[in-house]
Amino acid sequence: MSSNRFTPRGFPRVPLQNGIGRYICQLKRITLRFCKSSGSSRGIRDFIETDLINFAQDHPGTALYLKPRRHKSPSFVAEYLNGEREVISCHNFTAQQTIKWLNLYTTRSGIPLMRYAKMWHTECPSIQGVWSPFTNKDPALNITQFPSEMLSKPVWEEKSATEELIEMINKQKISDENDDNTQKVQAAQL
Repeated sequence: MSSNRFTPRGFPRVPLQNGIGRYICQLKRITLRFCKSSGSSRGIRDFIETDLINFAQDHPGTALYLKPRRHKSPSFVAEYLNGEREVISCHNFTAQQTIKWLNLYTTRSGIPLMRYAKMWHTECPSIQGVWSPFTNKDPALNITQFPSEMLSKPVWEEKSATEELIEMINKQKISDENDDNTQKVQAAQL
């Protein structure tokens, strides 16, 4: 049986635009429940003895509570700012597995897991339609026969130094011919 039928669908969400300004850890409280004598609680007890203080210093915004329970299976409860609670069974976990799972739940947002309908979503969709590379192009391109000589040239083609010199010489010849023509007209009028 596939679990996808039971996993809710939705869009990626971020609680209160978290991370756009400064990041606020969404995990509010962790409650470690364990037995002082049970063998299945050994990993949590090792974690408490060796790594609890370091974990608390690394995550000062998260409150840590210890609840010793006689003859109960070990677990921890993660409570988030949005009110969600996650209960995780730690039966026969090692101290390293406990650290790994606590770090995972520390970085989560508390939003329930879901299948994504799309990988992007916006609250304010565009009323102008979807942009494409042809949005602001000349409509004459619709009837152009390809390959086109005009459209095959680079858009931002710079002139070479040789072409600029040839252009300057041609302009000078034209101005010299105009000067000669004006001199001939003036001589004819006298």
